[in-house]
Amino acid sequence: MPGSTDSSTKTMGALTIGGLVAVTAYTVALGSNGWLWFGWVVLGLITVGMVATSSA
Repeated sequence: MPGSTDSSTKTMGALTIGGLVAVTAYTVALGSNGWLWFGWVVLGLITVGMVATSSA
């Protein structure tokens, strides 16, 4: 089902952007937390992987 892959990729992208906003807000309010940034980077890499495999 190509439609479900596309929607899941869009959902993952939205979660990644939302995660970036949340981690940035946390950093501004309470200071940096390396684990949060590490988690966001991992989420971003997973999202990039999903985009790469869905366009192939």
